[in-house]
This record gives sequence, structure tokens and C-alpha cells, in this order.
Amino acid sequence: LMDGDHDIDTCYEATTETLREVYYELGTHRVALEGTLLKPNMVLSGKDASNRASAEQVAEMTVNCFLNTVPAAVPGVVFLSGGQSDDEATVNLDAINRYAASCGVPWELSFSYGRGLQAAPLKAWNGVAANIPAAQAAYYHRAKVTSAARRGEYTAEMEEAAD
Repeated sequence: LMDGDHDIDTCYEATTETLREVYYELGTHRVALEGTLLKPNMVLSGKDASNRASAEQVAEMTVNCFLNTVPAAVPGVVFLSGGQSDDEATVNLDAINRYAASCGVPWELSFSYGRGLQAAPLKAWNGVAANIPAAQAAYYHRAKVTSAARRGEYTAEMEEAAD
């Protein structure tokens, strides 16, 4: 839900409605939620919004949305990076995990990023074999900082350490 100029409240409403319907239908079909993972978007404003939400707002709105819609039987939530830059996805995941820890959420919160892990390595590689070590280093770095964000332990200084 990154495309567009919508505010975070619009994303919250759309995500809430979607998740309510998803879990209603899963209940109708008697799906054992204990055997599922949710792979959702984060609740955030569109990339063209004039009032982009802060990481703290993203965290609060995302966690509150899920507390209102995702059953406790679901063991985990693995976020998509959903068009965010790798840095933004990491910062938001960290904020979500920090906020979730203060709320005592019933699920594990992690990541299932494509672009959020691969953009920097692909840029470093640029199709040139000689750049493979730099691409590997970039991938290792993104995995390391995203893993820290999953634990709510990410800091901006971790990015500077890679430079």
C-alpha cells in the first residue's frame, strides 16, 4: 500500500477491513490458524503523501490494527517490505517490534522481505562479476540490520558502521 498519496488512516482502514474479512473467511472454512502465518503490509501512508507517517506512527497503527483483527492463535506475522526502501523497511520493523514489546502482542513479528533485503546487493553487484564480494557484503549487512530490527535492537549507527 505504498503507491499513492493516501494518509496512514486510509491504510489503517483498508488493512483493518481486509484482515477482518480474511479471518472471517478462514473461520468459515475452519482453517487451523495455529498452522498459519500472516504476511501483511505495514500500516503506512502512501509514498506520495504530503504528510508521511513517522516510524513511531507506523508502529502504533500497525500493531493496533493487528490487535483488533489478528487472532492470538496466529503464531506469527512476517511483514512484506512492500515498496519501502531497505532503510525505511528496517526502521519501521524496528519501531513495530519496540512498540509491540510494550503491548505484549501474542504473535512473533518478523520479516519476509524481497526488495528490502535485495536492493542494496543488486545495486552493488550491477551485473559485474568483480562486484560479487561487495554485493555479498551488502546482503550480509542488510540481513544483519534487519535481524536486529526484528528484535527491536536496530540503531542508525548500524548503517554508518557498514560505510
